[in-house]
Parts: sequence; structure tokens; C-alpha cells
Amino acid sequence: MRRLFVQPLTAVLAVLAFAPMSYAQEAAEKPAEPTPKLLVKHLNNPSGVTVHPGTGHVFVTSNQGVFRWDRSTPGKVYLEVEGFPTDVYGKGPKYNIGPLGVTLWGTDRLIVPDGGLQDGEELVRVYKIADELPAKPRKATETEFALGPIKGNPEINYKGEGNYYAAIVWNDTIYVTSNGDDTKGWIATAKIVDGKPGELTGTIATKEATEVDAPVAITVTPDGSSLVVGQMGEMTVPGDSLLTFYDKEGKLTKKLTTGLNDITGLAYSPKTGKLYATDFAWAEEIKGNGGLFELEVGEEAVTAKKIVSLDRPTALAFDKEGTLYLTVFGTGENTGEKPTGGLVRLEPGL
Repeated sequence: MRRLFVQPLTAVLAVLAFAPMSYAQEAAEKPAEPTPKLLVKHLNNPSGVTVHPGTGHVFVTSNQGVFRWDRSTPGKVYLEVEGFPTDVYGKGPKYNIGPLGVTLWGTDRLIVPDGGLQDGEELVRVYKIADELPAKPRKATETEFALGPIKGNPEINYKGEGNYYAAIVWNDTIYVTSNGDDTKGWIATAKIVDGKPGELTGTIATKEATEVDAPVAITVTPDGSSLVVGQMGEMTVPGDSLLTFYDKEGKLTKKLTTGLNDITGLAYSPKTGKLYATDFAWAEEIKGNGGLFELEVGEEAVTAKKIVSLDRPTALAFDKEGTLYLTVFGTGENTGEKPTGGLVRLEPGL
């Protein structure tokens, strides 16, 4: 390389014209990670998020309760429901949890899957809500409907169900992921008839279908044809999460490896139709590897492209403009003795 500088200028230019791109050039051309904006802080292990299509209000669950955030009053968050029981969940590390997921049923009901009781006692709670911000929170027991519990039945080797994580309404049915009976990996369902949900029952045994633990994230394809489930896998095993698809009869149609560690959330962009996932990265040896990923779905596997690094992300939801909201256990801020979780936002563009 030293001889290059004694060559004539034309020779130098010729070499540079065909030289590989430098590291500086690569860095300059590589798009920077989007910057999440912290909207709500001091949440204690927030695990669910959904956005109202009309008001734009963002609902978040943590073990403190159900919160509502309104962009017109960005400096304040409103407590919608309080007084949930709490439990401890996980394998090295463990976390305190209460209500885990939250989703809308229509525009005036919230479905809140719960994780704060023992397996066989936990409920999926449904609350009637108004467009207006709540003047004061209601109690967790003040439900419109309480689905469950699903108790164990030792005569048929059926364990009690619990740790209800995420829910979605599809084809007049409420679908809920759960992590109580690890031998089955149930997705529980309740059929909606005349505006009322029926009995909550274990319907799709995902562990038997996929041979991988823990259905957690759930959504529906943009065309409404398939249920999409993130099979989280073992918390202590890196890289074992699956992306799976089921038809309307509950039959597994596609099972794809992802290379991700612990899928906790799934959502399709309303603008581009692309699929995104959050990876919690639970195990100690992969701590810090969590984030938001774009998933390119192939025939045999998924290609996961990291969009932004996040500290233990748990759920995600788009609004109709394409703004993305995410819940995280850690915001990166020094909170002192206060909880470290929060709600963050990524501007439209995904």
C-alpha cells in the first residue's frame, strides 16, 4: 500500500475507482436505527399495548393495572383499571406480573388477559369502556365479562390453564394465548354469540403441533385468512422461537424458524403490510439482544432484520397512521427506586 502514494495521480484514481467501499462509506450509507420516543415512564413490567382506532388513545397493561395515554395530554397517563392480583413468572430472571395483554373488542370493550393468579384460577377479563378519559379507575373485579378459569382435569391429564398473555378477535371468536399447561401450549377460544362470549376452552394445542413451548404473540394476516402466532420457546434456549400460521379450523399450515429468542409481540404495518416482532431475549447470556425486528416470511424460514434495539420489549401495536407503540421493561433511563418500564413510540415509516 505504501507504493500507492508514489504512483502517478492517474494510477491512484484508477485504484480508488475500483476499490471496495471503505468502512466509513459503509457506515455513512447504512441507515441509522430509528429513535424511540419515551411517552410514559415508571411502568412496572408493562406487557400489553393496543391503540383505539377512533380516539387514538393508547391502552397499556402493567402489573400496576391498565393505563390510558392520550396524545392531546402527553404529559399525563390515566389509570383505567386497578387492583389486579400479581404473581411471579419466568426462569432466571423472574418478574412480577399482573394483567399481561390488552386488545380491543370493537371500539367499546377491552379484553385483558391476566397472569396474576395461579394456573387454573386465572381469568380473561372484559371491560366496557367509553371514548372519554376515565375520571377515576375502576377495580379489576368490575368486569362486563370474566372468561374462565380453565381448571385442570387429572382424569385426562389436563393441567389448569393460566398466564394468559395476548388476545385477538377473529371470526367472531376471542383467541387467547396461554402458558399454564406447558404440555399442550393452548390457544384458548371463546365464541361470541349475540354480543356475548361463550365458555373459554383450550382449542389449539400448539405444543403438540409445533413441538415448541409457549404461544405468546398473536395476530391475523392482513387479508384475514390466517391466525399468526409467535411460539416463544424456552426462555433459557436462545434462537428457538417459531412463527406459525393456522387456518380458520385451527389447523397448523406453516411452521417457520426465525432465529429469534423469545417472540413476545407481532403486528402488521397498516401502511406497508410488513410483519414486525418484538424479541424479549430472556436468557442471561443474550441479555441486551432484544429489539424490534422486521420479519420476511419465506417458504421454509423467516429472515429477521433488526430495526431497533430495545431493552426487553413485550408488545407492539400500530395506529392507523402507521405510528408504532411498544412496551418495554427497560427504558434506559436512570429511574432510581421507581419502575424502569415504559411506553415508547416510533414515528410512521415502517
